[in-house]
Amino acid sequence: AYLGPPEVNISSCVNCINVTIKLPTSHFRENGKLLSLIDIYKEIDYGITLKTLDGEHKRSRKKTTEEIFSTVIEELYPNRNYCVSVMLTASLNQRSIPSTWKCITADSVAQQDYHAVAIIGAICFSLLLASAVKCIHAGGYILQDKSLPRNLV
Repeated sequence: AYLGPPEVNISSCVNCINVTIKLPTSHFRENGKLLSLIDIYKEIDYGITLKTLDGEHKRSRKKTTEEIFSTVIEELYPNRNYCVSVMLTASLNQRSIPSTWKCITADSVAQQDYHAVAIIGAICFSLLLASAVKCIHAGGYILQDKSLPRNLV
């Protein structure tokens, strides 16, 4: 029997990618209960392959004893596209089907700062506009409450 493919979801962080991995369900039952891969193998090895413009890079293999877990791939270049595939193996089973490639662009600090600046700028502009309208109204240029004196008419 082959292990995999795992379910993989990725999200970007500043100069990194957060990879969430969910182990596939097994087809083995014990007392009517579907066994997880952790029930069967106790621990699973997983390897992540990172694909960039300059090729594929296999990262060092790690072990897990959890059904759903996350890992962070750090020290990436901002605003570059990265693709991730995960392969599972166990001590008693080295045959594996890798996950499909998932791709994302790593965030940069500047990009996140830009959103904050845009929001703060919009708030300041709104306040400035509101105070300008208030001044114009107070000066009597718009929405006049009093009618003009007779001799000005």
